[in-house]
Amino acid sequence: MSLREALKHAFHVDLPGAAEPDERTADIVDRVCRSIVKRGMSTPALMALEMSRPLNFVAAQAMHIVQPAAELVLDTESFKQFALFLEQRGSIEYLCDRLQAHADGDVEHVAEKAGTAPGHAS
Repeated sequence: MSLREALKHAFHVDLPGAAEPDERTADIVDRVCRSIVKRGMSTPALMALEMSRPLNFVAAQAMHIVQPAAELVLDTESFKQFALFLEQRGSIEYLCDRLQAHADGDVEHVAEKAGTAPGHAS
């Protein structure tokens, strides 16, 4: 493989807009959102997500670093998949949309917009 071929996509940036997670990742995001709303922390979580939007990739890398310790108390595969999702440029926007939908009790509305509504053929 030539150097040119190896560096062909070195500076690739995802298109703007919300990320499109697969069905399993969307389920993980929904579980996280339900947990946040259940604890009454949706407003502080939204504020933290909006403020940390430029650092989502760094946060995902930090999750990979703490994964061995997290394996002791969390579902390893879900944790890893959530970290991989956070590496995507539009993941914070999707997470904020889902969190707001859960807080408003309007989950289907955002799910249909994102194309992940239950029973929706992908």
